[in-house]
Amino acid sequence: MAKKSHNQILLAQNFFRSSRLVRQLVNSSSIGPLDIVYEIGAGRGIITAELAQIAYKVIAIEKDPALARHLRERFQHTPSVEILVDDFLRYRPPDGKYKIFGNIPYNLTAHIVRKILYTSPVPGEAYLVIQKEAAEKFAGNPKATQFSILAGPWFDIQILQELRRTDFEPVPNVASAFLHIEKRCPPLIREEDNALYRNFVRYGFGSWKKSLKLNLKPVFTYRQWKRLAKDLRFPLDARPSELNLEQWLGLFHFFRRGVHCNRHVHLKR
Repeated sequence: MAKKSHNQILLAQNFFRSSRLVRQLVNSSSIGPLDIVYEIGAGRGIITAELAQIAYKVIAIEKDPALARHLRERFQHTPSVEILVDDFLRYRPPDGKYKIFGNIPYNLTAHIVRKILYTSPVPGEAYLVIQKEAAEKFAGNPKATQFSILAGPWFDIQILQELRRTDFEPVPNVASAFLHIEKRCPPLIREEDNALYRNFVRYGFGSWKKSLKLNLKPVFTYRQWKRLAKDLRFPLDARPSELNLEQWLGLFHFFRRGVHCNRHVHLKR
């Protein structure tokens, strides 16, 4: 088995073994001949080559100078491919429509996903190969997480496919998944309610109490909670993670109407 280089260890890089699998993943995306695609961590260029077959423009971002030199040699006669020696976490794409594709370093997953979701300009879509456990957290699958409920009104996040450890070299110690992030247009929350929604969700998830009913006891009366549980179809003693996005939105919209009716509830613990 090949040993990892120093840079690979630092970046936790695991490269695809099969161009056929990469082609299948790229073809399962919505990327087409009109799209500008930024590839995160282009590595040896196996994904870059497949993206170049279908996208209008591929901007491959690679932090490792040695890998970037190899990429420039490999794609020197492919005008649709541009190689940037840069750190994606520090790079700001120009304003305009674009998509993202990447087999990203697993130890940087949270930082990269947060940048994609919360740093302008936000991509229309992103396709990421990441650790399966992280993908489940972001997608709220099989159970909702604070992250998935916070991001849900603005992004549809889905796991498209689970991948085998043997799909990569070196073989990683963790399972992987193919994650799709799509920006909602329009979002499910009005812009003026953004901060209130985020505070509400954090408040609901932010206590170690066993049930959401107890977490939100200062917000809803028992009568209100009982009615909400019936209307939104969740158990009275449900935990925060047992409600889906639609149910959380139902709770929030009821709460927001109360706030607008001068019910002074402070979401602080």
